[in-house]
Amino acid sequence: MATLRARLDTLLGAAQTRLELLAVELQEEKLRIARLLLMTVLAALLLAGAALFAVLWLTVALWDSHRLLVLGLGTLLLGAGGIAAATAAARSFAAGSALFAASLGELERDRAALRQGDGR
Repeated sequence: MATLRARLDTLLGAAQTRLELLAVELQEEKLRIARLLLMTVLAALLLAGAALFAVLWLTVALWDSHRLLVLGLGTLLLGAGGIAAATAAARSFAAGSALFAASLGELERDRAALRQGDGR
């Protein structure tokens, strides 16, 4: 009976450790996503502002000769850049993340160790 209790205690301790690892990984993933979202929004705003001012500057510089051409090309370039960015974001989202990879690896090692202990 004492051996069974010791094994049960070991099993519960391992389960507690794995749950704590899962919680830490979840917190890390949450922080990574928040940081990624903040930097993405900031980069998009700054790049959009820079692109808008560049098109505006070119339009003013070529006001007498080619203002409509500059505005049209600026619109095409900004639109193409937006589509490219949206496509890249969609690919990144579809790729997913390695959430809980360390925990799953630890659980697999635990199962392998238990199989070796049982003689399988």
